[in-house]
Amino acid sequence: MDLHAGLKIALEAAAEPGRAAPMQAYMRDQFIFLGVAAPQRRLAARGLLASLKGVAADVLLEHAQLLWQQPEREYQHVALDMLALHRRQLQPEHIPALLALARQRAWWDSVDGMAGIVGDVLQAEKQRGGDCHVHMDAALRHDDFWLRRIAMLHQLGWRGDTDAGWLFDAALALAHEDEFFIRKAIGWALRDYARHAPEAVTAFASAHRQRLSALSYREALKHQPR
Repeated sequence: MDLHAGLKIALEAAAEPGRAAPMQAYMRDQFIFLGVAAPQRRLAARGLLASLKGVAADVLLEHAQLLWQQPEREYQHVALDMLALHRRQLQPEHIPALLALARQRAWWDSVDGMAGIVGDVLQAEKQRGGDCHVHMDAALRHDDFWLRRIAMLHQLGWRGDTDAGWLFDAALALAHEDEFFIRKAIGWALRDYARHAPEAVTAFASAHRQRLSALSYREALKHQPR
């Protein structure tokens, strides 16, 4: 049995049809669902995805593309689970393919999942002494706001590896935008870095309060002492 046939059987067996409609409504009826909650999805697919250990990155990307073409949203989530599980097999040269995938059937769930994968690849590259923002400068200027969101969020969880200058410059570059998902991303990225460098984030947000949207400013300082 091939991977995709196995995943189909496993996900359909784990589905709870009563969950499908609420899951679809939560995503504003943009996608259809089988009705598999995230923990059950990961459990159902775990063994099949683990079997891909050591395969070439191009093979992973081919599997991801096939999963992305399936109508039920759980398959895109499985693709993200697969890429995250085998992220060490991905290199910066695979980021354009990852970003192209993220633009298909884009919504916050898949985009944010891909931001985490891209971030893991680039953090590993930084730890090897490479360019930790390769492809992100272009993404930050891209016409597609979902790619701008990925660029804004790609350093989430980096803590001491975070390039604070790049983060702050990116926040200001996008600060003029009215798009909710961009304003939220700015605040989220700053708030995440504040766990590592609270004084730096407070100083930045205070200095640029007039340029940041109220949402970005509020989210950036959400967990800071008043």
